Amino acid sequence: MKIAVTGAFGYSGRYIAARLLAAGHQVITLTNSVRRENPFGHKVQAIPFHFDEPNRLRESLRGVDVLINTYWVRFDHRLFSHHEAVTNTKVLFQAAKDAGVRRIVHVSITNPDIDSDLPYFHGKAELEFALGSLGVSYCILRPTVLFGKEDVLINNIAWSLRHLPIFGVFGRGDYKLQPIYVDDLAVAAVEKIEGSRNEVINAIGPETFTYRELVETISRTLGLKRPIIGVSPGIGYWGCRVVGLFVRDVVITREEIRGLTEGRLFVDAPPLGTTKLTQWIQEHRETLGRHYTSELARRVDRSSEYRSN
Repeated sequence: MKIAVTGAFGYSGRYIAARLLAAGHQVITLTNSVRRENPFGHKVQAIPFHFDEPNRLRESLRGVDVLINTYWVRFDHRLFSHHEAVTNTKVLFQAAKDAGVRRIVHVSITNPDIDSDLPYFHGKAELEFALGSLGVSYCILRPTVLFGKEDVLINNIAWSLRHLPIFGVFGRGDYKLQPIYVDDLAVAAVEKIEGSRNEVINAIGPETFTYRELVETISRTLGLKRPIIGVSPGIGYWGCRVVGLFVRDVVITREEIRGLTEGRLFVDAPPLGTTKLTQWIQEHRETLGRHYTSELARRVDRSSEYRSN
């Protein structure tokens, strides 16, 4: 089949594109980073999104069987916003329908909530509703935290443990996460291009951690002994702001802290992924956290290749 993947030069989209090519499919990518080095060479054609020109976007998708969408932004910034991401994704969905795309596989988030004032979870819920109303066959995958060589959260926790004298968790740190390996998500996305049944699937990994347990696991596996203390979310946020000044990044937002502490990255569901984070950290303990990974730098620099941690 001919498959369009958003962001194939980025993080999850890269793993999905690699899996599709290995399965023998033809792949194109829609991207804001056409100047970024193409890791797939001539095998994957890069096409700008053209969100502001829906007709051009539609023509880019002409002849495509399935669209796999990973496009999103993590936080609001002067250069991008959740509102813009929601608007653009709706344009993308409509262009796919108008182009004759028969199925859309969409990456969402666990516990999307149309009634939430958290823009990440509200926006994801708005897009799930839009996709469900589109009249095109779909599968929605709802991951929590992704981990892998290009990851941000797990790597930067490790970086903080390596470079800071103490580590603060927000509150008691008893809220839960179920990280999934990025390639396990890619396998699921490729499997779901087949068929026509509408599905919503929680894409979680095989291990569940409290946030404190996650930090303790990383620290122990890396052989580090750092005090892990509970701090108020407000103090934790400002501490991260100070670190952010040095690394020139948005380490975490108030909204992300709320989403985390409200337990939105946990669901009571069977695991989709099979790769254990504990084993993965053990295998990558020599390189994990050696360098800080900047989300903001990736968004601003549209030409450099994503660095592996």
